[in-house]
Amino acid sequence: MTLDDLRRLDPKNIGNWPLGPKVAALFAFLAVIIFISYWFDWQHQIEELDTHRAKEAQLRQTFVDKKRQAINLEAYRKQLADIEKSFGALLKQLPSKSEMDALLTDINQAGLGRGLQFELFKPAPAETFSEFYAELPIQLKISGGYHDFGAFATDISKLSRIVTLNDIELNSGKDGQIVMDSVAKTYRYLDEEEVAAQRKAAKAKSKGK
Repeated sequence: MTLDDLRRLDPKNIGNWPLGPKVAALFAFLAVIIFISYWFDWQHQIEELDTHRAKEAQLRQTFVDKKRQAINLEAYRKQLADIEKSFGALLKQLPSKSEMDALLTDINQAGLGRGLQFELFKPAPAETFSEFYAELPIQLKISGGYHDFGAFATDISKLSRIVTLNDIELNSGKDGQIVMDSVAKTYRYLDEEEVAAQRKAAKAKSKGK
């Protein structure tokens, strides 16, 4: 069929067209319908379907994670119990409020027992509070022999309560002695009222932000 034959086709009388043009017109009509359907309807349905597929994949992964947690629940409980036990053991190494004076005396006696001289033993005027414990820095200035300081540090580490030596600075003193400036930090656990007060303060602070 030539181009002139196509031009002579009557669009108002498609039924009399030859088979070839009829098929071509049919496919063109179907293509237009498919395009219109996609543009105004199918496109949104496909996007919605993709969204639901992504959500389904996310839910499947969540299910797998939850299932894994459920399978390991007993192991997690045992791990939590071990952590609480370890935390309790550490907490017992912290003195109570009433035991702080005795701990300060132990630190002082540890130095005197090694022949060291305290030129300064000054606890901070106020403690620094955390959620479960309070920290008390003590400024120290001690003079004595080098090996005596080593023995003193060993004695401090062997105390039943936690004491750390920080910001250590050694200088030469008189008669060949050494002068140590340091900050000893002791810790105590908070009683129930103090813990409640700390949590209340933290909650108020978070609300104020």
